[in-house]
Amino acid sequence: MGLKLLVVSGLALIMTIPALFVDNLVEERTKRAKDVIEEVSSRVGGQQTFLGPTLSIPYTIPPVSKSDSPLLGVYVVFPTQGDATVRIRTEERRRSLFKIPVFQADLKFDASFDLSGVPSAAPANAVLDWTRAGIVVGVSDPRGALADGTLTVNGKTVTFVPADIIGNGNAEQRLPLTYFGVKESGLAQPNTTFRVSAALRFSGAQRIAVLAYGKTTHLTVEGDWPSPSFDGGFLPVKRTVSARGFSGEWSVPFIARGIRAEGTNNAVSTLDTTALGVSFVEVADPYQSVNRSLKYVLLFVGLLFLTYFVFEVTTGKRVHPAQYVLVGVAQMIFYLLLLALAERIGFDWAFLIAGGATVFLLSANANWIFKSRAQGFRALIVFSLLYSLIYLLLRLEDNALLVGAVASFLAVAAVMYFTRSIDWYGSMPSGGAQRSPVIPKDVV
Repeated sequence: MGLKLLVVSGLALIMTIPALFVDNLVEERTKRAKDVIEEVSSRVGGQQTFLGPTLSIPYTIPPVSKSDSPLLGVYVVFPTQGDATVRIRTEERRRSLFKIPVFQADLKFDASFDLSGVPSAAPANAVLDWTRAGIVVGVSDPRGALADGTLTVNGKTVTFVPADIIGNGNAEQRLPLTYFGVKESGLAQPNTTFRVSAALRFSGAQRIAVLAYGKTTHLTVEGDWPSPSFDGGFLPVKRTVSARGFSGEWSVPFIARGIRAEGTNNAVSTLDTTALGVSFVEVADPYQSVNRSLKYVLLFVGLLFLTYFVFEVTTGKRVHPAQYVLVGVAQMIFYLLLLALAERIGFDWAFLIAGGATVFLLSANANWIFKSRAQGFRALIVFSLLYSLIYLLLRLEDNALLVGAVASFLAVAAVMYFTRSIDWYGSMPSGGAQRSPVIPKDVV
């Protein structure tokens, strides 16, 4: 009987091999879903990142010698105070079995500039051309534009046009943005102060972020997505999340931003670490849930086999290794059913249907093997508890390890208890009626 237990344990390990193929199938479906999401997202703008109004001033560095050419560049000045509001409306686009969250966002940026002491970080000998100064905004994917962007200055509203004065295509930039600008001669002059506001309307998918474009930046985001994830360089100081939507409020002071208030155009690239973002995540991701369930495959196949083994040694009915293999195959098919159904009806309902069907099959199999309705009923109770444990582990993310460890300990303790009188050196029962356990002579 001890040898039989070793064989059953070895079969449980072998059954992890087909689990690897199921895991590969999950990875394939996950990659397919990711490709579809990227394809649909690219048509609506993808993940969007925005830069608020920034002052852009071209400059020239005279050549050192007559044979050299003058060096051209752009000097940028961030506003002393940046206030932005973003209002988001979301919807789910479908492609085959896959769902993609897309959004439409209305963005309003306010910026206050104080040019006292500008320039303070210009390159040596640089000559700023204030007559060509302008206000620029940036966006990661302009294909998501739903309307022309506008800039309001001194009660006058003008439309943004494509701009390259901030250094588009610069290889040193770590933050790929497309810029739109407005040239306002006479607006920006040394030692002056002024205010501007910009309005944009864009679509995108999965994520939206606003860079901390001001020395001090305040951002408010409101949307109707029920499961947002706040991310980026800073987390919101206030947030509310409900089934009807969410709101988040960020406040980034100059000392926390850690970036100079002015500098060459490369200063914009350093803002990539200050993004204030919201991602629109799917709470019930079927592929993530199925993948997590596969991580416990050895535990649950082992518990299934242990249950059948306990039935075997307590009833005196021999169970062939092939029948253990069939039980393991049924568990693997459970994961296939779970994956196939979760893509269509969601993970919770898929688990209920696939788990219920598998529990019924395993219980009926116990009835057929042991030729006892009582054993079939016991199997129904045990396997129902086992699959309930699987579901519980998948839902208790933070406490899954603790619950799994405790459940494993209790399962082994139960096996020890029910097999406490077994003579492990004895032969397996020949089948049929239950045989009394062999009691060692020293105990008598």
